[in-house]
Amino acid sequence: MVKNIFFVGAGGIGMANLERYFLSKGHNVGGYDRTPSELTDALRQEGARIFFDDDPSLIGPQWRDPADTLVVYTPAVPADNRVLSSFREGGFEVIKRAALLGKITHDSDGICVAGSHGKTTVSSMAGLILHRARTGCNAFLGGILRNTGSNLLLSPGSRFSVIEADEYDRSFHHLSPFIAVVTSTDPDHLDIYGNEENYLDAFAHFTSLIRPGGTLILHTGLKMRPRVQKGVGILTYSAGDPEADFHAENARYEDGRLLFDLKTPENTIRDVEVGVPVEINIDNAVAAAAAALTAGATPEEVKSGLAAFMGAKRRFEFWLRPEGGKTPVLIDDYAHSPNEVLASIRSVRKLYPGKKLSVIFQPHLYTRTRDFAPEFAAALSEADEVIMPEIYPAREEPIPGVDSLLILNDVKSPEKIHCRRKNLLDLVKNRNFEILMTLGAADIDRLLPGIHDILSVRAKS
Repeated sequence: MVKNIFFVGAGGIGMANLERYFLSKGHNVGGYDRTPSELTDALRQEGARIFFDDDPSLIGPQWRDPADTLVVYTPAVPADNRVLSSFREGGFEVIKRAALLGKITHDSDGICVAGSHGKTTVSSMAGLILHRARTGCNAFLGGILRNTGSNLLLSPGSRFSVIEADEYDRSFHHLSPFIAVVTSTDPDHLDIYGNEENYLDAFAHFTSLIRPGGTLILHTGLKMRPRVQKGVGILTYSAGDPEADFHAENARYEDGRLLFDLKTPENTIRDVEVGVPVEINIDNAVAAAAAALTAGATPEEVKSGLAAFMGAKRRFEFWLRPEGGKTPVLIDDYAHSPNEVLASIRSVRKLYPGKKLSVIFQPHLYTRTRDFAPEFAAALSEADEVIMPEIYPAREEPIPGVDSLLILNDVKSPEKIHCRRKNLLDLVKNRNFEILMTLGAADIDRLLPGIHDILSVRAKS
């Protein structure tokens, strides 16, 4: 590996763990991003040289020699970006982030977690279990793990790497897994894949990349048919399917704790505690436990790691939780597919039966809104109140006739409000909430400090 690495799109959550990894190995790490953020501030403090103007003249001297510089970029960077273009024109090796992760999986025993939803939580759980276990691991996570405040876990002597395998732009096809987990294959990113058949085929191809002697851990009931190589074992998992190789039994809430017994092909691990006690995490915990046990963790290490798990930021994260069952409660979740939205809403319902649930959902991408508007509307209709700002476009240009009302008009909740994002804080000030949940993969999280401050005052009154 070369000594100098430059990251174009350095402020992305998926780039940050790679920057931290190579900083830890003594590389010169530089980068460009469009805007500063809390994450880029942290990376700069850790030693990364990041700038924010699309100006090639700002590239430092360490990263100007093609012979000893690798350039890494994300698909979100526009093709006409001047910094990226200057490297391409200068004869540098320029690769996608996914290709760099692929290099890491070729040089380690990669535990790669793929799926349209659940992959961040499962990879975070598995990473924490193994990092705390005698095996150790280097984990490249798609969210900030609240246990450590980072999206990178380091165990320099470990042969294992835990990687969130992203299907966007077929990125996960660069990987060479030793253990692969597939959590779900609900269609997504149809702007890339065109239709469900192509989407499922991409996951099937991912399973073909597992090395002989490795293992595929597959959720039961998926439409995708794996195409593993000869010599690759297949194990199944599920929260509730008793036919799965790994499954949960006797799930129950006890004194605010969520417990279950884990049935494995060898034995039953009793009284496994889910550190973030929401029902959907039973499924995630079973997947993570299956991966960790397959990698050599002991039942005791699995139990300890899952109980200690505090969750990833923006994955069912409590921002305000007054003691004694008081309200208002504020929860944030990254859920951005219809199934994720539905699972999050139903989890809150079970935690707070009888309380009024209000949801602020910020749609992410015009194409996703267009392709799944009826499904989003059906999921959101299980809330008592739905508040929806405009679509967050991310990398996309507007599509005529596609806006957030495409979803909101079909929501059946008793109360629903269309509100510009810039006016959301004023709306929160002027309404009373019992349980307020913010949902979506966009930038709604930037409003959470303000929402928290407003609701905190009410919680104390």
